[in-house]
Amino acid sequence: MNASDGAPPAGPGDDLPAVAPQLRALRRRAGLTLEAAARSAGLSPAHLSRLETGGRQPSLPMLLALARIYGTTVSELLGETVADRDAIVRAADMEPTRAGGWTYFQAGAPGRGMQALRVRVPYGTQGDIVRVHPGEEWVYVLKGRLRLRLGDTAHLLAAGDSAHFDSLTPHRLAAEDHGGVELLFVHTLLQSPTAALCLGPLTGELP
Repeated sequence: MNASDGAPPAGPGDDLPAVAPQLRALRRRAGLTLEAAARSAGLSPAHLSRLETGGRQPSLPMLLALARIYGTTVSELLGETVADRDAIVRAADMEPTRAGGWTYFQAGAPGRGMQALRVRVPYGTQGDIVRVHPGEEWVYVLKGRLRLRLGDTAHLLAAGDSAHFDSLTPHRLAAEDHGGVELLFVHTLLQSPTAALCLGPLTGELP
């Protein structure tokens, strides 16, 4: 890495140590040159080269873009394989986590690039918190009604309705009715603790 780049070299303590070798291997498997892959991802060849050699760590949007270009998943870019994790999550194994009045049940395997949760949102909790973070979100209303604000637009979602949006869009979620709302929630925010999932910086809330 050129010292003028201003980016520290990757080291053994970095969060994503498997990314660099996987990026190069998967690009070659896709039959793409460095220049072609960089052009498709909107990067310079030099930047992609530094990602492949560990000189830089990719952001989540870069990982999502490269996964699409290489015809693979973010999990594979991170070096995970299907055999590494149990594909089935039993209802009895879904331990609740509570934060800010919300209750979360892990509905997917932990540590993947995409995370799935079942969420219970009581009435009157966190409706004033604006959330902005990298990734994408998909929300499906299982029970009750959800008041969802995306940017400057408010939406009322009933059971069976869903929303799919870029998480960098400022958003707020709140139960519309006193009975609360229950959601199925899928997001692509990498390595986020369940309690920090779209809650922002909370302190003292976890049991």
